[in-house]
Amino acid sequence: MVSMNDSMAQPGAVPHPLELPGWKTFANWTGAILSAALFLIAGLWKITDLPATAVYMVQAQVPQQLSLAAAFALGITETFAGVLILVPRFRRWGSWIISALLVAFMIYVAIYYDALRGAECKCFPWVKRAFGPWFFASDGAMLALSVLAGLWSKPPEEIRGGGIRGAALVLGVVSVCAAASYGLATARQTGALAPDSITVDGKPFLLHNGKVFIYFFDPECMHCIDAAKRMSKMNFGDTRLVGVATAQPGFAPQFLQMTGFRAGISADLELLKRSFPNTSTPAAVAIENGRQKALLSQFDGEEPLATLKNIGFVY
Repeated sequence: MVSMNDSMAQPGAVPHPLELPGWKTFANWTGAILSAALFLIAGLWKITDLPATAVYMVQAQVPQQLSLAAAFALGITETFAGVLILVPRFRRWGSWIISALLVAFMIYVAIYYDALRGAECKCFPWVKRAFGPWFFASDGAMLALSVLAGLWSKPPEEIRGGGIRGAALVLGVVSVCAAASYGLATARQTGALAPDSITVDGKPFLLHNGKVFIYFFDPECMHCIDAAKRMSKMNFGDTRLVGVATAQPGFAPQFLQMTGFRAGISADLELLKRSFPNTSTPAAVAIENGRQKALLSQFDGEEPLATLKNIGFVY
């Protein structure tokens, strides 16, 4: 005979969770792994090069004064979400965050579509895609993967080891790593030793004598064009100017002629990148007597005029 104790659920007893069918488990893990890979790569790429990411933010219509904070927040959030969705006990939360990010991206691009259309989206490294219909299709596919990962996952509070404390620990670790990365990037921005010389307009050009301003640009980048036009009106005095195209070097002469930026042209991009790796366009390096005086990545508002005046490169 079945006793009353056997026939009734005991107070506080947790029902044994039902196992998912094999195909649901496979779909859940597939969505989680692919989403984690995309967002971990994107987030880590951003937090390991925050100055360059801030430049990308400005190019995507984020106000210059908010660009660094936006780069920091986005890099941390993407990395955090990538970790959460990969860990089963945090998967649902990771799915929610990634889905929210993707929806927010699509809404943002829709709002600024006229300004962004045709420009390169630099959300993910090594992935070449422009803002346009394909952007919404690809983000929609990523959204489907994220939803798939969270659809049959269990709430964190129902799993031993889940909960706010564990997720907060992950967020703390990611934030500390991002802050450390930014500190290292800032420390590298002064004092780097330039090569002894480069080739400018087909002739040797010494970098260890006086002031040299090297501007890195993409001839097809509108932000680079606007920055060069603004700098063409500055009084550089005895500072020698060099332009380096990071893409389409054959168009460098036309770029300088169109913008009025009077600089010599060097094709020694790879040589310069050994000393100054942060050359995400537009970017510039101010060199005095062979040492980096400043690395410039902001070209909106008062910059780079304020910095160049402060270090004595513009009068």
